[in-house]
Amino acid sequence: MQYLPNILFAILLIIGIGFFVKNIKKLKRNINLGKDIDRSDNKSERWKNMAMIAMGQSKMVRRPIAGILHIVVYLGFIIINIEVLEIIIDGLFGTHRALSFMGSFYSFLIGSFEILAFLVLVSVIIFWIRRVIMRIPRFWNKEMKGFPKNDALYILYFEMVLMSLFLLMNAADLNFQIKNVGNPISQYIFPLLSDNPPVVLHYIEKSAWWLHIAGILVFLNYLYYSKHLHILLAFPNTFFANLNPKGQFTNDKNVTKEVQLMMDPNADPYAAPVEGEEDVVPEKFGASDVTDLNWVQLLNAYTCTECGRCTSVCPANQTGKELSPRAIMMKTRDRLEEVGNNIDKNGGEFKDDNKQLLNDYITPEELWACTTCNACVEECPVNIDPLSIIMDMRRYLVMEQSAAPQELNMMMTNIENNGAPWQYNQMDRLNWKDEE
Repeated sequence: MQYLPNILFAILLIIGIGFFVKNIKKLKRNINLGKDIDRSDNKSERWKNMAMIAMGQSKMVRRPIAGILHIVVYLGFIIINIEVLEIIIDGLFGTHRALSFMGSFYSFLIGSFEILAFLVLVSVIIFWIRRVIMRIPRFWNKEMKGFPKNDALYILYFEMVLMSLFLLMNAADLNFQIKNVGNPISQYIFPLLSDNPPVVLHYIEKSAWWLHIAGILVFLNYLYYSKHLHILLAFPNTFFANLNPKGQFTNDKNVTKEVQLMMDPNADPYAAPVEGEEDVVPEKFGASDVTDLNWVQLLNAYTCTECGRCTSVCPANQTGKELSPRAIMMKTRDRLEEVGNNIDKNGGEFKDDNKQLLNDYITPEELWACTTCNACVEECPVNIDPLSIIMDMRRYLVMEQSAAPQELNMMMTNIENNGAPWQYNQMDRLNWKDEE
């Protein structure tokens, strides 16, 4: 019976970490369903982006209030969880504050953790006020219903509870409070508990301790199902982000070759391809489902924070169009999860479900509303690129289904026949100069 708590703790730890590893493997499998793309170039620029954007939060602070509060929560939550190391040691070996042998440095650490916990608690409450009471519009778009809306609130409540449990755990530790070192916040909570006998304080402390570590393990495993997966994925997402100038779109080599042949009357259509540049005809032009997208686009979908900054700056959305870049990413992730679950249920093979990303999740109306202005890409705090998905799906509509809007079909017909987007014969182009 003496070692029962240690055994229970070890079991809880193994189950929590084991389930987390299982979900990470599934996450990796789902992302790898995407087509291959090489993002290994310019590593120095990529490391810089990851340091500045993911770790340094440089794009978050463009909106100072939310940005600064987010930095407090992000740094506070990460740093405070260093305390988890001591909790694991205490839980496995039955010790109490195993790292206290570090003396004054330990007091400094715990004191810093308490201050950060308090700041995180305050910041999270402000976030809750902004979301629930002030009802900032980007948090209440039509796609933010059901779980997406509640998910953000669940995380806020999680963080409130975890920070409160950490402070309560310290405040109920009688020996820790008697020393009065490293307790800048919990010392003000202690008087609320001090009337209780030591045995009651001990049970309060142990209850808070168990709930705190259990809460952390639950939170860790909840991440996979939550938009807060970006806590982990923001780093690889910013590293593998597209470094090309915004507005530079990718071209299929086969299509480019055909256009070049059409424009060069001396080109030999039967010429052998240059060694190393053999043409590979794609199975499909563009994308109609998640498996037609590349793995970075699928990583983007899982990294989306659902903050709505992209949608708030989208000119199409602002004028009442159906398009929401945030919804594009959320729908892509939902479809990818559906495909992943299909594979799990069918022994590792995908069974055709007669559904796809196009039409069943994302409508052509949404895709054609996009102005390709790149505002969403520029605004995203973790370098997500909704536009690349939109363009790949447009490519499918045009090249596979000939389903471009009438205006675009007319323009392409005019370019083919007249060499310009306008419905004027080439011979009539200079007629304007003869007009008085």
